[in-house]
Amino acid sequence: MTALDTGTAATAPDTESTAPRLLSQPPAVWAIAFAAMIAFMGIGLVGPILPTVAATLHAAPVETSFLFTSYLAVTASAMFFTSWLSTRIGTRAVMILGLSVIALAAVGCALSPTIGALIACRAVWGLGNALFLSTALASIVSASGGRSEDAVIFYEAALGIGLAVGPLVGGLLGEIGWFAAFWGTASLLAVGVVALLTLVRDPGRAAQRSSIGAPFRAFADRGLLAISVVAFLYNAGFFVTLSYTPYALELPAVGIGLVMMGFGIGLAIAGVFIAPRLTKRYSVVQVLFWFLAAFAATHVAASLSAGSRPLLVACVVLLGVEIGAVNTILTEAAMEATTLPRAVASSAYSGFRFFGGAIGAPVGTALAVYGVGAPYAAAAVSAAVGAAILFAVRRVVGRADHTTVLSERTTAEDLTLGDA
Repeated sequence: MTALDTGTAATAPDTESTAPRLLSQPPAVWAIAFAAMIAFMGIGLVGPILPTVAATLHAAPVETSFLFTSYLAVTASAMFFTSWLSTRIGTRAVMILGLSVIALAAVGCALSPTIGALIACRAVWGLGNALFLSTALASIVSASGGRSEDAVIFYEAALGIGLAVGPLVGGLLGEIGWFAAFWGTASLLAVGVVALLTLVRDPGRAAQRSSIGAPFRAFADRGLLAISVVAFLYNAGFFVTLSYTPYALELPAVGIGLVMMGFGIGLAIAGVFIAPRLTKRYSVVQVLFWFLAAFAATHVAASLSAGSRPLLVACVVLLGVEIGAVNTILTEAAMEATTLPRAVASSAYSGFRFFGGAIGAPVGTALAVYGVGAPYAAAAVSAAVGAAILFAVRRVVGRADHTTVLSERTTAEDLTLGDA
């Protein structure tokens, strides 16, 4: 064990194959997973059409990066209040409301005549995203009646598939016109809303209501604050990759979509298979540190190889693997590093980290004026600082190392993770 160990490594659960159990889910779980997949597709489909949007609407790359910034800033702000709302009207109502808002925002995006209107519609999309994603996992847990570990793997699978398929769909439809990608997403979201209305019956009402100020007071917990700062810095680098890579690749929409599909496939494999196995065997903080270090190193490689398309493509796909692992491990660490109710911890953590992406996307893209590799270099610095902070506070967040992956103590009423 290395110096990062702060306690005993997580105890591995039984080695029985979970595949049959994961697939033997009631219709409500499949409906929520489908809706989650479509929601995550909406994140990935924007990347391949950014150059087309810029050319058609006469926008600079920095302006198109605000399609991520407006979306993420609103998502982050709303995340602080989703636990308060869900404990009053139930997770089912919040989830359906969120998906409906995303569908309407997608229609608005398709009809937007200017880059400003498109950015505004993406901001509305961010509100729907916060409402839906903050309750989707809780609803999956409730509908399945299974272990939280199974629910999170199911959720991560939907995330990975959505981020893998979204860029390809965006690229293919982008050949027709950038607006076509949004019409396609709106259509799929409408199907998702119908599926939720007909197949999800549990209202998901919490036994105890959450205070509107609870997520803000949660940062008094040093463990949660430390992990949230690390996640903020990591997300800043993550969204540099999403917002800037379509320009650095200099490919048509379909080509960008194929590369980002490889990115999404790597993300799905790492999030569902690699990260859970490693954290069952080794310290959560240790594994997170090394993946953050690898994430920073790969951004350095991308910065140095930005002039070579094959090398850059390889770096982007590798970044997908690292992002998939970090997303899953950070979620576990944030939830296990504190004794706060999970609904409260999730709202605080998710809101804080999404602000990192909101800042990272435009700042990173703007740095391209200093060289094609400069945005990736900035992402590398951000991730490296996050890894250094994690090392410095390893004892503060050490509680996460004394639990199995996604502990059994989680209940359907108090689990509301917002993962992107």
